[in-house]
Amino acid sequence: MIRITDQYFWNFVFGLFFIALVSMGVIILDSEAHLAYTNLDFFDIAVISLASFRLVRLFVFDTMTKFFREQFYDAKVTKAGKVTLYKPARGPRRTMADLMGCSWCFGLWASALVIFFYLLTPMAYFPILILAISALANLGQDLSQIASGKADQT
Repeated sequence: MIRITDQYFWNFVFGLFFIALVSMGVIILDSEAHLAYTNLDFFDIAVISLASFRLVRLFVFDTMTKFFREQFYDAKVTKAGKVTLYKPARGPRRTMADLMGCSWCFGLWASALVIFFYLLTPMAYFPILILAISALANLGQDLSQIASGKADQT
């Protein structure tokens, strides 16, 4: 059984907003791009991919940006004074809470942002390179933990 809620409306609105932003970005890049997308090589794609990956981890998972994610949640204070956060039942804050909690969903937004600035200006190369190198460092750390965990089991 399909349940129709007003949340579908907000998801649709955010989807249209994303399409509008990407369309505007394409129009801007058509005349203002520092680097044409047709000139991207493997290194550029790798840097963009790693930077997008790190931006997703930064906003969806990292403790440092938890304050940002929490802005889209409702708070409930218990009798003991403990604060519990929960997603709003509906509305645009619910859509944002869903977006900020889904790496696949936020990945589209993050990738579009990284690609836009990478192509637009060379001033974006340095922060994007920092994100990409940070992603490699994170992946290296994850792999070393996996390797050491397997080494302990044998």
